[in-house]
Amino acid sequence: MGTLVGPVLSAFTTSKDRPLFRSPTASLPSSKPHLTTSRKTHHHEINTSRFGNFLHLKPESKPGCLDSDLPWFNTSDRPCFDVIIIGTGPGGLRLAEQVSQYGIKVCCVDPSPLSFWPNNYGVWVDEFESLGLVECLDKIWPMTCVYIDDHKTKYLDRPYGRVSRKILKTKLLENCVSNSVKFHKAKVWQVKHEEFESTIQCDDGSELKASLIIDASGFSSSFVEYDKPRNYGYQIAHGIFAEVDSHPFDLDKMVLMDWRDSHLGNEPYLRVNNSKLATFLYAMPFDSNLIFLEETSLVSRPVLSYSEIKRRMEARLRHLGIRVRKVIEDEKCLIPMGGPLPRIPQNVMAIGGISGVVHPSTGYMVARTMALAPLVAEAIAECLGSTRMIRGRPLYHKVWNGLWPIERRLSREFCCFGMETLLKLDLVGTRNFFEAFFDLDPYYWHGFLSSRLSLHELASFSLSLFGHASNSSRLDIMSKCPVPLVRMLGNLALQVI
Repeated sequence: MGTLVGPVLSAFTTSKDRPLFRSPTASLPSSKPHLTTSRKTHHHEINTSRFGNFLHLKPESKPGCLDSDLPWFNTSDRPCFDVIIIGTGPGGLRLAEQVSQYGIKVCCVDPSPLSFWPNNYGVWVDEFESLGLVECLDKIWPMTCVYIDDHKTKYLDRPYGRVSRKILKTKLLENCVSNSVKFHKAKVWQVKHEEFESTIQCDDGSELKASLIIDASGFSSSFVEYDKPRNYGYQIAHGIFAEVDSHPFDLDKMVLMDWRDSHLGNEPYLRVNNSKLATFLYAMPFDSNLIFLEETSLVSRPVLSYSEIKRRMEARLRHLGIRVRKVIEDEKCLIPMGGPLPRIPQNVMAIGGISGVVHPSTGYMVARTMALAPLVAEAIAECLGSTRMIRGRPLYHKVWNGLWPIERRLSREFCCFGMETLLKLDLVGTRNFFEAFFDLDPYYWHGFLSSRLSLHELASFSLSLFGHASNSSRLDIMSKCPVPLVRMLGNLALQVI
């Protein structure tokens, strides 16, 4: 869900940041989201005579390009900058905007700087309000809801919005242009480092130099180094922004999670698998005939297959009586979650998915990246914006610790523990967990989903969650969490040393 993210975000994310758990939706000419589908059946044929098989429908639109004139880097110019940012996703452009405010010379390098992001981003409205970006939302739902099962529904008094990819990217690009950021249309092949300067080599044969290289190119990047195995959990989703005959959802409520499984009543094979590794529906209703629908696996290891996700989604829509007339956009999303942070510090700085900012328990990323970019920019400015020109190792140390101070690293370890816990829960355990989670004081669940809680507050959050949990959920926690808990405590101790 995550947002989802999306962030951005990466070559792993074919389209979205996702939120809890994710952030889906697309910015079409007006206010529309976007998704995809493709289907395989298992060993028996499913009757689709009434509602048809929408998986064969081709999306009617694909992300295009902004019609804008950027200040391009001229290869005949002196190829030296203070900062080079690889990638023009939300994270890269946001950081370029923030760093360039200090008069620092920035160049963004991307194979297609003006292309629309393929990702759909959904965010909590209060997060974008605090960043001064609420005008970049093209649709707001005043409430969200979570279907725990067929008999229990949680209504959450927290507005949720869809990010307009066009408006947000236009705003960030305009701010970058105003701050004299240069752009270079190329793919970066290699990064070489000297003591106080680094060089990027591009596929067009050009070479650019800078005091600091920042990787914002996404999860699949090879420029950022790790010194521990990347034991990711994976969030995977398949969705469509579709025109439908009708749908059963309230137009003033965004469906954050629908854990009901009654749609699998006639699908024993799918139902058994879903009881072990559940998926939920994430839905954004725009009007009575226009809706964004996405089937999501919150986190799994190994990753659940797309074909399984699609089969479950088709069964769900058929059960809900949703007949798809046309697919406007489609989307596939795969987000690595948790795992270790990159080696800190190192010569290449990172922002976005590759930097470890994806929420380990939910997949949210975009709003958090937007919020962290000014902090990283301030650290960069303290080194490169001063007359002293602090470069080399002191610069790398400063900027990496600006992104990941010790308190933030410790909080992330706690959220990784949350992810490891979710990995061990079946459908019943997952339902019990979220029933207790959304019964908490809003300060706690708001703060957890938005990565705002301090380590002390996270400890209070855990105690409160345990107190609100049912007896069976407490038993789940006590029986399935000792190993992740011990691992978390060990990692916390290593971070503090």
